[in-house]
Amino acid sequence: MKNKVVVGLSGGVDSSVAAYLLKEQGYEVIGLFMKNWHDDSVTISDECPWLEDSNDALLVAEKLGIPFQTVDLSKEYKERIVDYMFNEYERGRTPNPDVLCNREIKFDVFLKIALDLGADFVATGHYCQKGMLAENPDQPVYRLLAGADGNKDQSYFLCQLSQYQLSKTLFPIGHLEKPDVRKIAADNDLITAEKKDSQGLCFIGKVRLPDFLQQKLKPKKGLIVEIAETASIYKSKTDAIAGKGIYETLEKNVQKPKYQLTHGKAVGEHQGAHFFTTGQRKGLDVGGTPQPLFVIDTDVEENVIYVGQGKTHPGLLRSTLFVAKDETHWVREDLKLMEGGTLKVSVRIRYRQPLQQATLYQFKNGLYIDFEQPQSAITAGQFAAWYIGDELIGSGVISQ
Repeated sequence: MKNKVVVGLSGGVDSSVAAYLLKEQGYEVIGLFMKNWHDDSVTISDECPWLEDSNDALLVAEKLGIPFQTVDLSKEYKERIVDYMFNEYERGRTPNPDVLCNREIKFDVFLKIALDLGADFVATGHYCQKGMLAENPDQPVYRLLAGADGNKDQSYFLCQLSQYQLSKTLFPIGHLEKPDVRKIAADNDLITAEKKDSQGLCFIGKVRLPDFLQQKLKPKKGLIVEIAETASIYKSKTDAIAGKGIYETLEKNVQKPKYQLTHGKAVGEHQGAHFFTTGQRKGLDVGGTPQPLFVIDTDVEENVIYVGQGKTHPGLLRSTLFVAKDETHWVREDLKLMEGGTLKVSVRIRYRQPLQQATLYQFKNGLYIDFEQPQSAITAGQFAAWYIGDELIGSGVISQ
Protein backbone atom coordinates (compact mmCIF):
# COMPACT_ATOMS: atom_id res chain seq x y z
CA MET A 1 0.00 0.00 0.00
CA LYS A 2 1.27 3.47 -0.88
CA ASN A 3 1.77 5.93 1.96
CA LYS A 4 -0.67 8.83 1.92
CA VAL A 5 0.80 12.35 2.22
CA VAL A 6 -1.08 15.62 2.68
CA VAL A 7 0.91 18.51 1.21
CA GLY A 8 0.37 22.06 2.43
CA LEU A 9 -0.08 23.68 -0.98
CA SER A 10 0.49 27.40 -0.43
CA GLY A 11 0.23 28.51 -4.04
CA GLY A 12 4.01 28.97 -4.23
CA VAL A 13 6.64 27.16 -6.25
CA ASP A 14 8.23 25.31 -3.32
CA SER A 15 5.13 23.46 -2.15
CA SER A 16 4.13 22.83 -5.77
CA VAL A 17 7.40 21.02 -6.47
CA ALA A 18 7.16 19.20 -3.13
CA ALA A 19 3.81 17.76 -4.25
CA TYR A 20 5.20 16.87 -7.69
CA LEU A 21 8.22 15.05 -6.24
CA LEU A 22 6.12 13.06 -3.78
CA LYS A 23 3.80 11.91 -6.55
CA GLU A 24 6.82 10.90 -8.65
CA GLN A 25 8.10 8.87 -5.69
CA GLY A 26 4.87 6.90 -5.59
CA TYR A 27 3.05 8.50 -2.68
CA GLU A 28 -0.70 9.02 -2.67
CA VAL A 29 -0.76 12.83 -2.53
CA ILE A 30 -3.54 15.17 -1.37
CA GLY A 31 -3.20 18.97 -1.61
CA LEU A 32 -4.60 21.19 1.13
CA PHE A 33 -4.62 24.99 1.11
CA MET A 34 -4.73 26.73 4.48
CA LYS A 35 -6.94 29.81 4.65
CA ASN A 36 -5.66 31.67 7.69
CA TRP A 37 -7.38 35.04 7.66
CA HIS A 38 -10.76 36.67 7.12
CA ASP A 39 -11.28 38.64 10.33
CA ASP A 40 -13.01 41.89 9.39
CA SER A 41 -12.15 43.51 12.75
CA VAL A 42 -8.46 43.61 11.80
CA THR A 43 -7.36 44.32 8.25
CA ILE A 44 -4.23 42.45 7.32
CA SER A 45 -3.73 44.04 3.90
CA ASP A 46 -5.54 45.97 1.16
CA GLU A 47 -4.61 43.07 -1.09
CA CYS A 48 -6.20 39.62 -0.85
CA PRO A 49 -3.21 37.40 -1.70
CA TRP A 50 -4.84 34.25 -0.35
CA LEU A 51 -7.44 34.31 -3.15
CA GLU A 52 -4.73 34.31 -5.82
CA ASP A 53 -2.64 31.80 -3.88
CA SER A 54 -5.61 29.47 -3.40
CA ASN A 55 -6.37 29.58 -7.11
CA ASP A 56 -2.73 28.83 -8.01
CA ALA A 57 -2.69 25.91 -5.56
CA LEU A 58 -5.86 24.53 -7.18
CA LEU A 59 -4.34 24.83 -10.68
CA VAL A 60 -1.20 22.99 -9.51
CA ALA A 61 -3.31 20.21 -7.98
CA GLU A 62 -5.29 19.88 -11.22
CA LYS A 63 -2.07 19.75 -13.26
CA LEU A 64 -0.66 17.02 -10.99
CA GLY A 65 -3.96 15.15 -10.90
CA ILE A 66 -4.24 15.12 -7.12
CA PRO A 67 -7.26 15.80 -4.87
CA PHE A 68 -7.43 19.33 -3.48
CA GLN A 69 -9.39 21.18 -0.84
CA THR A 70 -9.20 24.36 1.25
CA VAL A 71 -9.30 24.28 5.05
CA ASP A 72 -10.25 27.34 7.07
CA LEU A 73 -7.86 27.74 10.00
CA SER A 74 -8.52 31.45 10.55
CA LYS A 75 -10.02 30.96 14.03
CA GLU A 76 -6.97 29.03 15.25
CA TYR A 77 -4.62 31.47 13.52
CA LYS A 78 -6.20 34.45 15.24
CA GLU A 79 -6.14 32.81 18.67
CA ARG A 80 -2.68 31.27 18.48
CA ILE A 81 -0.73 33.71 16.31
CA VAL A 82 -2.34 37.13 15.97
CA ASP A 83 -3.54 37.48 19.58
CA TYR A 84 -0.13 36.28 20.76
CA MET A 85 1.57 38.87 18.54
CA PHE A 86 -0.48 41.74 19.94
CA ASN A 87 0.19 40.56 23.50
CA GLU A 88 3.94 40.29 22.91
CA TYR A 89 4.21 43.74 21.30
CA GLU A 90 2.18 45.21 24.14
CA ARG A 91 4.74 43.75 26.56
CA GLY A 92 7.57 45.34 24.61
CA ARG A 93 8.74 42.05 23.07
CA THR A 94 9.12 41.24 19.36
CA PRO A 95 7.56 37.89 18.40
CA ASN A 96 8.40 35.74 15.40
CA PRO A 97 5.06 34.76 13.82
CA ASP A 98 6.66 32.41 11.27
CA VAL A 99 8.17 30.16 13.95
CA LEU A 100 4.85 30.20 15.82
CA CYS A 101 2.86 29.48 12.66
CA ASN A 102 4.90 26.34 12.06
CA ARG A 103 4.61 25.14 15.65
CA GLU A 104 0.95 26.02 16.21
CA ILE A 105 -0.70 25.83 12.79
CA LYS A 106 1.15 23.84 10.13
CA PHE A 107 2.54 21.12 12.39
CA ASP A 108 -0.28 21.01 14.93
CA VAL A 109 -3.74 22.00 13.68
CA PHE A 110 -2.96 21.19 10.04
CA LEU A 111 -1.16 17.96 11.00
CA LYS A 112 -4.20 16.75 12.97
CA ILE A 113 -6.48 17.48 10.00
CA ALA A 114 -4.14 15.50 7.73
CA LEU A 115 -4.05 12.52 10.10
CA ASP A 116 -7.87 12.60 10.33
CA LEU A 117 -7.88 12.27 6.53
CA GLY A 118 -5.92 9.05 6.93
CA ALA A 119 -2.52 10.51 6.02
CA ASP A 120 0.71 8.90 7.11
CA PHE A 121 2.65 12.15 6.72
CA VAL A 122 2.32 15.85 6.05
CA ALA A 123 4.75 17.57 3.70
CA THR A 124 5.77 21.19 3.18
CA GLY A 125 8.01 23.13 0.83
CA HIS A 126 10.55 24.06 3.52
CA TYR A 127 14.25 24.13 2.70
CA CYS A 128 15.37 21.77 5.44
CA GLN A 129 16.03 18.05 5.80
CA LYS A 130 15.08 15.24 8.14
CA GLY A 131 17.46 12.56 9.35
CA MET A 132 17.22 9.66 11.75
CA LEU A 133 19.62 8.02 14.18
CA ALA A 134 19.81 4.31 13.48
CA GLU A 135 20.99 3.08 16.90
CA ASN A 136 17.53 1.99 18.03
CA PRO A 137 15.02 1.32 15.22
CA ASP A 138 12.22 0.68 17.72
CA GLN A 139 12.60 4.16 19.21
CA PRO A 140 13.97 6.31 16.39
CA VAL A 141 15.47 9.71 17.11
CA TYR A 142 14.72 12.21 14.35
CA ARG A 143 17.12 14.95 13.31
CA LEU A 144 16.23 18.40 11.94
CA LEU A 145 18.95 19.27 9.43
CA ALA A 146 19.71 22.43 7.48
CA GLY A 147 18.60 22.64 3.87
CA ALA A 148 21.17 21.94 1.16
CA ASP A 149 20.71 25.49 -0.18
CA GLY A 150 22.62 27.64 2.30
CA ASN A 151 20.90 30.79 1.03
CA LYS A 152 17.42 29.35 1.62
CA ASP A 153 17.92 27.13 4.69
CA GLN A 154 14.70 27.40 6.73
CA SER A 155 15.53 25.11 9.64
CA TYR A 156 15.41 28.16 11.96
CA PHE A 157 11.68 28.58 11.27
CA LEU A 158 11.11 24.96 12.36
CA CYS A 159 13.13 25.27 15.57
CA GLN A 160 10.12 24.52 17.81
CA LEU A 161 9.19 21.18 16.25
CA SER A 162 8.96 18.08 18.43
CA GLN A 163 10.10 14.53 17.79
CA TYR A 164 6.48 13.52 17.16
CA GLN A 165 5.96 16.32 14.63
CA LEU A 166 9.17 15.39 12.83
CA SER A 167 8.13 11.72 12.74
CA LYS A 168 5.05 12.71 10.72
CA THR A 169 6.71 15.22 8.39
CA LEU A 170 8.45 15.08 5.01
CA PHE A 171 10.56 17.85 3.42
CA PRO A 172 10.72 16.82 -0.27
CA ILE A 173 12.78 19.78 -1.55
CA GLY A 174 15.27 20.09 1.33
CA HIS A 175 18.06 18.47 -0.70
CA LEU A 176 17.60 20.90 -3.60
CA GLU A 177 18.68 24.46 -4.33
CA LYS A 178 16.15 27.09 -5.33
CA PRO A 179 17.13 27.29 -9.03
CA ASP A 180 16.67 23.51 -9.27
CA VAL A 181 13.20 23.79 -7.74
CA ARG A 182 12.18 26.45 -10.26
CA LYS A 183 13.57 24.34 -13.13
CA ILE A 184 11.53 21.31 -12.03
CA ALA A 185 8.42 23.50 -11.89
CA ALA A 186 9.13 24.97 -15.35
CA ASP A 187 9.90 21.58 -16.89
CA ASN A 188 6.53 20.32 -15.68
CA ASP A 189 4.55 23.42 -16.70
CA LEU A 190 3.52 24.30 -13.15
CA ILE A 191 1.91 27.75 -13.03
CA THR A 192 4.00 28.72 -10.00
CA ALA A 193 7.39 28.21 -11.72
CA GLU A 194 8.21 31.92 -11.97
CA LYS A 195 6.06 33.15 -9.08
CA LYS A 196 7.89 35.38 -6.62
CA ASP A 197 8.46 34.14 -3.09
CA SER A 198 5.88 35.42 -0.63
CA GLN A 199 6.86 38.10 1.85
CA GLY A 200 5.09 38.78 5.12
CA LEU A 201 3.14 36.81 7.68
CA CYS A 202 3.09 33.06 7.28
CA PHE A 203 0.37 32.05 4.80
CA ILE A 204 -1.22 35.50 4.86
CA GLY A 205 0.93 37.79 2.75
CA LYS A 206 2.23 41.33 2.87
CA VAL A 207 1.58 43.28 6.03
CA ARG A 208 2.65 46.76 7.06
CA LEU A 209 3.28 45.85 10.66
CA PRO A 210 2.82 49.33 12.20
CA ASP A 211 -0.55 49.71 10.42
CA PHE A 212 -1.56 46.25 11.56
CA LEU A 213 -0.55 46.82 15.18
CA GLN A 214 -2.20 50.25 15.38
CA GLN A 215 -5.58 48.61 14.88
CA LYS A 216 -5.30 47.09 18.36
CA LEU A 217 -2.45 48.99 20.02
CA LYS A 218 -3.36 52.67 19.99
CA PRO A 219 -0.78 55.33 19.01
CA LYS A 220 0.70 57.16 21.99
CA LYS A 221 3.17 60.01 21.56
CA GLY A 222 6.49 59.69 23.38
CA LEU A 223 10.14 60.77 23.32
CA ILE A 224 13.05 59.43 21.31
CA VAL A 225 16.15 59.78 23.47
CA GLU A 226 19.68 59.45 22.09
CA ILE A 227 22.32 57.83 24.30
CA ALA A 228 25.96 58.63 23.52
CA GLU A 229 28.32 55.67 23.18
CA THR A 230 30.51 57.31 25.86
CA ALA A 231 27.63 57.47 28.38
CA SER A 232 28.59 56.55 31.93
CA ILE A 233 25.97 53.78 32.04
CA TYR A 234 28.24 51.61 29.86
CA LYS A 235 31.32 51.84 32.06
CA SER A 236 30.17 49.34 34.66
CA LYS A 237 29.58 46.74 31.94
CA THR A 238 33.27 46.71 31.08
CA ASP A 239 34.47 46.27 34.65
CA ALA A 240 36.08 42.91 35.41
CA ILE A 241 33.95 40.60 37.53
CA ALA A 242 36.58 39.57 40.05
CA GLY A 243 35.98 36.57 42.27
CA LYS A 244 32.55 35.77 40.80
CA GLY A 245 31.32 32.31 39.78
CA ILE A 246 30.05 31.49 36.31
CA TYR A 247 26.38 31.99 37.26
CA GLU A 248 27.00 35.46 38.71
CA THR A 249 29.09 36.39 35.66
CA LEU A 250 26.44 35.22 33.20
CA GLU A 251 23.65 36.90 35.17
CA LYS A 252 25.54 40.19 35.17
CA ASN A 253 26.38 39.98 31.46
CA VAL A 254 22.81 39.23 30.46
CA GLN A 255 21.39 42.34 32.09
CA LYS A 256 20.55 45.23 29.77
CA PRO A 257 21.38 48.78 30.88
CA LYS A 258 18.44 50.42 32.64
CA TYR A 259 18.14 53.64 30.69
CA GLN A 260 16.64 56.84 32.05
CA LEU A 261 15.83 60.14 30.39
CA THR A 262 18.77 61.77 32.15
CA HIS A 263 21.23 59.43 30.40
CA GLY A 264 20.75 61.14 27.04
CA LYS A 265 19.03 63.89 25.09
CA ALA A 266 15.63 64.01 23.42
CA VAL A 267 16.01 64.09 19.61
CA GLY A 268 12.46 63.43 18.42
CA GLU A 269 9.06 61.92 19.05
CA HIS A 270 7.37 58.63 18.18
CA GLN A 271 3.81 57.30 18.14
CA GLY A 272 4.23 54.33 20.49
CA ALA A 273 7.20 52.45 21.92
CA HIS A 274 5.50 49.09 21.29
CA PHE A 275 5.73 49.72 17.51
CA PHE A 276 9.55 49.58 17.62
CA THR A 277 12.10 46.85 18.20
CA THR A 278 15.75 46.65 19.19
CA GLY A 279 18.08 47.16 16.23
CA GLN A 280 15.43 48.96 14.14
CA ARG A 281 16.70 51.77 11.93
CA LYS A 282 13.75 52.73 9.72
CA GLY A 283 10.75 54.69 10.90
CA LEU A 284 12.47 56.92 13.46
CA ASP A 285 12.27 60.04 11.25
CA VAL A 286 15.20 61.69 13.02
CA GLY A 287 17.93 63.12 10.79
CA GLY A 288 21.06 65.20 11.10
CA THR A 289 23.27 62.67 12.89
CA PRO A 290 26.76 61.76 11.64
CA GLN A 291 25.83 58.05 11.75
CA PRO A 292 22.41 56.39 11.38
CA LEU A 293 20.36 56.01 14.54
CA PHE A 294 19.38 52.54 15.74
CA VAL A 295 16.90 51.58 18.46
CA ILE A 296 18.92 50.26 21.41
CA ASP A 297 16.00 49.78 23.82
CA THR A 298 12.27 50.42 24.21
CA ASP A 299 10.49 51.23 27.47
CA VAL A 300 6.81 50.46 26.89
CA GLU A 301 5.82 51.41 30.44
CA GLU A 302 7.29 54.93 30.17
CA ASN A 303 6.73 55.00 26.39
CA VAL A 304 10.32 56.02 25.58
CA ILE A 305 12.56 54.82 22.73
CA TYR A 306 16.30 54.93 23.33
CA VAL A 307 18.56 55.19 20.29
CA GLY A 308 22.28 55.28 19.53
CA GLN A 309 24.44 56.15 16.55
CA GLY A 310 26.04 53.43 14.43
CA LYS A 311 26.02 49.63 14.26
CA THR A 312 28.77 49.30 16.87
CA HIS A 313 27.05 51.38 19.55
CA PRO A 314 27.56 49.61 22.92
CA GLY A 315 23.82 49.70 23.53
CA LEU A 316 23.35 47.29 20.63
CA LEU A 317 26.00 44.76 21.63
CA ARG A 318 25.74 41.99 24.21
CA SER A 319 27.54 38.67 24.67
CA THR A 320 24.99 36.74 26.72
CA LEU A 321 21.26 36.05 26.50
CA PHE A 322 18.82 34.16 28.71
CA VAL A 323 15.99 31.73 27.91
CA ALA A 324 13.53 30.98 30.71
CA LYS A 325 13.08 27.35 31.69
CA ASP A 326 9.48 27.12 30.47
CA GLU A 327 10.41 28.68 27.10
CA THR A 328 13.28 26.27 26.35
CA HIS A 329 12.64 23.56 23.75
CA TRP A 330 14.82 20.63 22.71
CA VAL A 331 14.22 19.07 19.29
CA ARG A 332 16.78 16.46 20.35
CA GLU A 333 15.39 15.54 23.75
CA ASP A 334 18.24 13.05 24.23
CA LEU A 335 20.71 15.97 24.21
CA LYS A 336 18.78 18.08 26.72
CA LEU A 337 21.06 19.65 29.33
CA MET A 338 20.52 18.87 32.97
CA GLU A 339 21.05 21.50 35.66
CA GLY A 340 24.74 22.42 35.78
CA GLY A 341 25.34 21.10 32.26
CA THR A 342 27.20 22.95 29.51
CA LEU A 343 27.42 22.43 25.76
CA LYS A 344 29.38 24.09 22.97
CA VAL A 345 27.09 24.89 20.03
CA SER A 346 26.49 27.24 17.12
CA VAL A 347 23.60 29.68 17.53
CA ARG A 348 21.54 32.07 15.45
CA ILE A 349 19.19 34.65 16.94
CA ARG A 350 17.43 35.57 13.69
CA TYR A 351 16.75 34.05 10.28
CA ARG A 352 19.68 34.13 7.86
CA GLN A 353 22.16 35.19 10.54
CA PRO A 354 25.43 33.26 10.11
CA LEU A 355 25.85 30.75 12.92
CA GLN A 356 27.71 32.12 15.94
CA GLN A 357 29.89 30.10 18.30
CA ALA A 358 28.57 29.96 21.86
CA THR A 359 28.31 27.87 25.03
CA LEU A 360 25.03 26.82 26.66
CA TYR A 361 24.84 26.87 30.47
CA GLN A 362 21.83 25.21 32.09
CA PHE A 363 20.77 26.45 35.52
CA LYS A 364 17.64 25.89 37.58
CA ASN A 365 15.97 29.10 36.32
CA GLY A 366 16.76 28.55 32.65
CA LEU A 367 19.39 28.52 29.95
CA TYR A 368 22.16 31.07 29.40
CA ILE A 369 23.77 31.37 25.97
CA ASP A 370 27.23 32.91 26.13
CA PHE A 371 28.68 33.95 22.75
CA GLU A 372 32.35 34.09 21.82
CA GLN A 373 31.71 37.41 20.05
CA PRO A 374 29.25 40.16 21.08
CA GLN A 375 25.94 39.98 19.22
CA SER A 376 24.00 42.93 17.82
CA ALA A 377 20.37 43.58 18.76
CA ILE A 378 19.55 40.59 20.95
CA THR A 379 15.77 41.00 21.04
CA ALA A 380 13.34 39.71 23.66
CA GLY A 381 10.54 37.65 22.12
CA GLN A 382 12.63 36.38 19.20
CA PHE A 383 13.90 32.80 19.04
CA ALA A 384 17.45 31.64 19.59
CA ALA A 385 18.16 28.32 17.85
CA TRP A 386 21.20 26.19 18.60
CA TYR A 387 22.94 23.71 16.31
CA ILE A 388 25.64 21.07 16.33
CA GLY A 389 27.07 21.09 12.83
CA ASP A 390 24.13 21.34 10.43
CA GLU A 391 21.64 19.85 12.91
CA LEU A 392 19.26 22.09 14.84
CA ILE A 393 18.96 20.51 18.30
CA GLY A 394 17.01 23.09 20.32
CA SER A 395 15.62 26.59 20.65
CA GLY A 396 13.99 29.04 23.01
CA VAL A 397 12.31 32.43 23.31
CA ILE A 398 14.82 35.12 24.28
CA SER A 399 13.77 36.53 27.66
CA GLN A 400 16.52 39.13 27.90
